[in-house]
Amino acid sequence: MRALIVDDSSFIREYLRHLLDRMGVTCEEAVDGSHALTVLAAEENFDLMLLDLNMPVMNGLECIQAVRRAQLHPEMKVMMVTTEADNCFIARALDHGADEFLMKPFTPESLREKMMLLGFAA
Repeated sequence: MRALIVDDSSFIREYLRHLLDRMGVTCEEAVDGSHALTVLAAEENFDLMLLDLNMPVMNGLECIQAVRRAQLHPEMKVMMVTTEADNCFIARALDHGADEFLMKPFTPESLREKMMLLGFAA
C-alpha cells in the first residue's frame, strides 16, 4: 500500500510517516497541494492521500478538487487531516471528494481506526 502525506508541517509529515511505516505503508510526501498534484501526476499506485486543509500555495480543498477533476488516481481514498471541525467545512470537503477525516491532534489508535474505516487493514 502507498500513501501520499500532504502537509506543510514537517513535524506532521514525519509523525504520519512514522505511524504509517509501522503499519507497513510506503509513504511519499508533499509540502502543499500544488506539490501533491506534481507527485500524483508523476507516480503511480497511490491508495491513500492524507491531506491537510490549511497550507500555502494550494490548500487541501483546492487540491482535492483538482485531483478529483483530473481523475488522478480515481480509486485513491482521501483522508483530510485537519484541526477544522466545522460541519460546513466537512460537508464541503465531502462534496469535493474526501472520504474520511482525522482531527488534529490525533493518536496512533485514531489513525488506525480511520484506516480501517477506509478499508485498509491495520
